[in-house]
Amino acid sequence: MSGHLLVTGFGPFPRVPVNPSEIVARRLAAHPRLRRLLGDPPRLLVLRTAYDAIEESLVPALAQGPAAILMFGVATRARRVRVEMRAINRASRLFPDACGRVATRLSLEADGPSQRRSTVSIKVLTRLRGRDASCSLSRDAGRYLCNASYYRALREDCPVLFVHIPPLSQNSIRMTRLIEGAVEVADELMRETRRSACRKTRR
Repeated sequence: MSGHLLVTGFGPFPRVPVNPSEIVARRLAAHPRLRRLLGDPPRLLVLRTAYDAIEESLVPALAQGPAAILMFGVATRARRVRVEMRAINRASRLFPDACGRVATRLSLEADGPSQRRSTVSIKVLTRLRGRDASCSLSRDAGRYLCNASYYRALREDCPVLFVHIPPLSQNSIRMTRLIEGAVEVADELMRETRRSACRKTRR
């Protein structure tokens, strides 16, 4: 395991010409405080909002062995930040991706489990709420690319978390608070990685 943090966001898609999840991911990956906390700079991946981007871009990034993965996506109808605790093995054939394609089947993985759950501690919500008190836990990451990418990332043997954000102006106070909260979450994810490594060493 190389020890780096992988931060992901999404590019534009129909009706969302500027995706705030990309802005959050980019600002977080370049955040000087996070770089000081981690020692090694995070690695950034902005995914095309297309189903084939999972195999083309996400899977190779996962193959580099991140120590933790923090993913962002936008929920266009949401009013608050949602910390997603699971992804399900389900896709929608109703909503086309940015390339105009829909999922080819209803299940994401033919032989995969019905759901995959994040093992991340509830502490991440506490630390995020320190910056945005309105954030909440969620068990429904949708049926679109956010859920599909999260489901795939949760196969990895490391802490993985997906955060859905509402539509936010890139210059808003709330955007600034969210990024500061994301620094706290990223730090907690890497702490969990270190705690897990210590437990394995003691066995």
